[in-house]
Amino acid sequence: MTRFDARTIGGTAVRYRLLILLIAVAILGSITIGDFFTLDTFQSILNRATVVGFLALALTPVLIAGQIDLSIGSILSMAGITTIGLQPVIGNVPAALAGLGVGVLIGAINATIVVVFKISSLVATLATLLIFASLALLLTNSQPVSSPDPVFGIGLTSDLLGIFTPRSALFVAAALLMFVWLRFTPSGRNLYAVGSNAPAARSAGIRANGYLVATFLISGFFAGAAGVLQSLSTATGSPVAGAVMLIPAITAVVIGGTRLEGGRGSSLATLGGVLALGALTMMLEFNGVPSYTQAIYTGVLLIILITLDRLVSNDSRPTSRTLRRERVAPTTPSET
Repeated sequence: MTRFDARTIGGTAVRYRLLILLIAVAILGSITIGDFFTLDTFQSILNRATVVGFLALALTPVLIAGQIDLSIGSILSMAGITTIGLQPVIGNVPAALAGLGVGVLIGAINATIVVVFKISSLVATLATLLIFASLALLLTNSQPVSSPDPVFGIGLTSDLLGIFTPRSALFVAAALLMFVWLRFTPSGRNLYAVGSNAPAARSAGIRANGYLVATFLISGFFAGAAGVLQSLSTATGSPVAGAVMLIPAITAVVIGGTRLEGGRGSSLATLGGVLALGALTMMLEFNGVPSYTQAIYTGVLLIILITLDRLVSNDSRPTSRTLRRERVAPTTPSET
């Protein structure tokens, strides 16, 4: 009985980990930061977490489909240097659109490698991560690219309604739109089916490959948007801007409950995970914890969450002995 109760408590804790983490961060934040519960603090957390948030949104549908995209950090860097580098050539707005286009293009390359050539998404996107990270360094000679019009993107981080900034409002709106798509449209529900059991989804008439292509295109678009917003906000395109953002993005998605094995996830939960991670990061910075040490906390948190999720998932599955008992049920005398 004790073992069953412990398992139940553990499963409940994992299921509501986002709420538990938010409460824990709120308590610790109120203790360590005097004005933690203010609109200014909330606005700062959300604005600072926006870029990682867009990367987390890029990962959400890919992970739901049972795939992974490790190239989102390189896409961010490529989109950023494209946006800033093309500003003096084609203008500010066309350059931003070109940055988005670069993200979608790299997403299409990933989709082609995975769907057409049947290469594991882990291997494929690891390769494109390395390729485009090196290409970003090559194109910029390993130096940041400065914007000729630094005033153009300054409004992205200005105050909006006392709660948001323009770029954080875009992030929240994108999360809400993705939630509506995933939960209330046939294509969104089909994506969950593909992630849960692709062969069964194909047997049911769902074009699984088409959904996989779409998820990589969406991932490229949102990673490109992260690069565009980051570069415009800082008036700089850095070839290494996305190098340290992959793990925080994955951590935010996992905090929200999206499974790396596919078939489960929500963009609103991802939004909550981004906020929790952003608040934790802000709290650590306020208390003087160096950025390289913060990465240790993030990595440990990611390992703990994945391990707990795996243990609970394994416990919830019937054992082979249970399955055998169900298949060979004893007969009663009245049945003979």
